[in-house]
Amino acid sequence: MKTRDVFSYSFSAIKLRKLRAALTTLGVIIGIAAIVALLGITQGVETTITSEISQGLATDTLIVSTSTGGLGGGGGNQGGEGGIGSGGVASSNFKLFLNYTDNLNSTLDPGIVSSFAIIQQSGYMQVGDEVRPIGTIIGVDFEAFDDVYGSTFKAGSGEISLTPSDTDIVVGARIQDPRLNGTTLVNAGDQADIIWTNATQLTFTNETYTGQISAVLETIGGFSFVGPSDTGVYIPLSQAQSFFGTDEASFIIVQLTDSDNATITQATKAITEYFKNQVTVISPNAVVDLLSNVVNVLGLFVAGIAGISLLVAGIGIMNIMIVSLIERTREIGILKALGMKSRTVLSIFLAESALIGLIGGVLGVIAGWGLARVVGVIVERMFELGSGLTLTPVFTPQVILGALAFGIGVSIIFALYPAWRASKLKPVDALRYE
Repeated sequence: MKTRDVFSYSFSAIKLRKLRAALTTLGVIIGIAAIVALLGITQGVETTITSEISQGLATDTLIVSTSTGGLGGGGGNQGGEGGIGSGGVASSNFKLFLNYTDNLNSTLDPGIVSSFAIIQQSGYMQVGDEVRPIGTIIGVDFEAFDDVYGSTFKAGSGEISLTPSDTDIVVGARIQDPRLNGTTLVNAGDQADIIWTNATQLTFTNETYTGQISAVLETIGGFSFVGPSDTGVYIPLSQAQSFFGTDEASFIIVQLTDSDNATITQATKAITEYFKNQVTVISPNAVVDLLSNVVNVLGLFVAGIAGISLLVAGIGIMNIMIVSLIERTREIGILKALGMKSRTVLSIFLAESALIGLIGGVLGVIAGWGLARVVGVIVERMFELGSGLTLTPVFTPQVILGALAFGIGVSIIFALYPAWRASKLKPVDALRYE
């Protein structure tokens, strides 16, 4: 019996028992849909996270700080490849100063292109009679900042001068419009008072200076550690020195020739040795890689759980095939009495299960695609008044083909025993069956 005839006969048997085949196929559809939706959402989350983080963290940079918390983590003696926070544990007395960038630029590893310092404090902004907290007041060299974060340090309105006066202020999009819904609180050209609480004295005092908002940044959206953000307020570094009364740097950003792990590792080692293991060196590139790996592992774990439902569907296929075998015992006896070989009977039952798996797989992929899209829309609606986060599920050929192969494979595996039993029936016994 030709392969085409085997599948034709099997398909006719499925059509003859439509309701039973539909219920069996439904189990495969549910399992495949769950797997495809979860993997599509997971890959979409990974893509979104990578994109959002990459906007706020230039991957060809290193962030040097004295902090051992947050992203910095602990550290060994020297930077290791792929590490997030490398370096020694900073002592409570160690401080970074603005002029340290001179030595970083001139005396260290050839993989280092340049470096610049950042001073930052939390504070308030007063426009007219309204005083409200802002994310962070950041003192930075505008020209150096633009060299590294030029793709996000862009004016949505107004103009950013790379040689600003001490009164120039650049604000993030959510300083202008906190809910990103068109409710504008400040605009380019407005005057604003910048306020921070000086806690270095016995009596806390509020320090204030008046500047002009020269530009409002375009909406960035992503995660930001030291790069441009929607909640940042940026002032010239010289103004920050006098306003905060310090030459101490909160961070030093080191720009590298490229984002290769070898370059990152060598530069990290040179920096930590220069500072005698008193700093933590953070690699944004490693942050992106780590979060992507975490999302992938979680996605595979969740998809594995979803796969259990497909195994349950496989048990259902086995039960249905056994019932079908009992009902078709006489039919099998007639076929074998007419000369059909055992392997042909085996092929017919396996072809039926393969067709069920294929139909369930195709419909499951379509259902999974739709389900993932619905989840993506729900996420966008949930965050449309927040950070602007979007989630677009990603469906790769590997996911789709893998899901189809898994569905067909499970169907065939669980049909092996019933098919084998059918092929071993003796014609005489089968014909006697009532």
